[in-house]
Amino acid sequence: MTRYASLFVGDPAPWFRQRCTTSHGDYTFDMTGGRYVVLYLFGSSADPDVQHALRVVQGHRQLFDDRQASFFGVSADPADEAGARLKADLPGIRHFFDADHHVGRLYGAWPEGTTDGTARNLWYVLDPLLRIQAVLLDAPGAAARIVDLLSRQPSLDEPGPDVLVPVLMLPDVFEPEFCTRLIDYYDRSDSQLSGVFTQSADGPSRVVTDTGFKRRRDCPVRDRPLVEQIQARIIRRVVPEIRKAYQFEATQLERLILASYDASDRGCFGAHRDNTVAATQHRRFAVSINLNKDFEGGELVFPEFSRRSYRPGAGGAIVFSCALLHLVTPVTAGRRLACLPFVYDEAAAKVKRTNAVAGPRPAGAGGI
Repeated sequence: MTRYASLFVGDPAPWFRQRCTTSHGDYTFDMTGGRYVVLYLFGSSADPDVQHALRVVQGHRQLFDDRQASFFGVSADPADEAGARLKADLPGIRHFFDADHHVGRLYGAWPEGTTDGTARNLWYVLDPLLRIQAVLLDAPGAAARIVDLLSRQPSLDEPGPDVLVPVLMLPDVFEPEFCTRLIDYYDRSDSQLSGVFTQSADGPSRVVTDTGFKRRRDCPVRDRPLVEQIQARIIRRVVPEIRKAYQFEATQLERLILASYDASDRGCFGAHRDNTVAATQHRRFAVSINLNKDFEGGELVFPEFSRRSYRPGAGGAIVFSCALLHLVTPVTAGRRLACLPFVYDEAAAKVKRTNAVAGPRPAGAGGI
């Protein structure tokens, strides 16, 4: 009996990593949160019906700008990649190459547990939380129905109903004098351009530099007494609040760094999650502690929920799950200085040991 995965309106869309018409070759689908997403799963772009559907999408090009919405075709035909028959049209239009039917099985376009059987062409519309908003079997008129539905969605740039974001704002984690001491330490120390963890579909985690995505300079805290004073404040002022708000017992601390987002290069960090590759899978909560307030921009946004921005005061922290998609807006004046550790627990520490990568231990890592 042929069985297909079934996804219904309101279900979370499965995440995946697959080859794509991007410059990096692979694309991690969870990064698309914070906008509407159209997925079109099809057998081959050589099919005349598929060609017509893709023309309908192209005819409504203005809908797909990567801010309000994005389109992803998902082709199961190896010839579409080998013959370069599908190309990205940025912003907003990309295609996945799904010759192994991984995505097709997740989304019910390809039968489960078999390499044969009858494939189905399917359309999905996902909301900014990457939940199923609509699903249609491909048929005459389906593409037009999808673009009509998309065109009627409210603008994500317009203020909507107040949406609560599951973050914790904590003032007075660091005293003003301690913030000044940490800023002095940063200014007296060497800093380096901050990299980004990435991972191919079948390779290990690695760090790359991508200034189009992240512009920040980091300085690890290596002074042991200073490390201990940072740890003491997190233990006294952050750990109990995480326990109260999230019923989570943080026992481990990672990556005691001081970071600078500078207006001189419009320092920023694009939308990302902090725990999606093997080297970071153990991270549970991010703790972002601002050290100063004399800057503009540099605010945190959680685009899956809203375009609202968050900015703790000097010495204040924002705490959030590492699984939440978030970004840092460009700094437009001054510089934002921050202390940016992660916390996790004993169970996550076992995950970290399992996924251990070669290289030195992160500065300041250890029990709290």
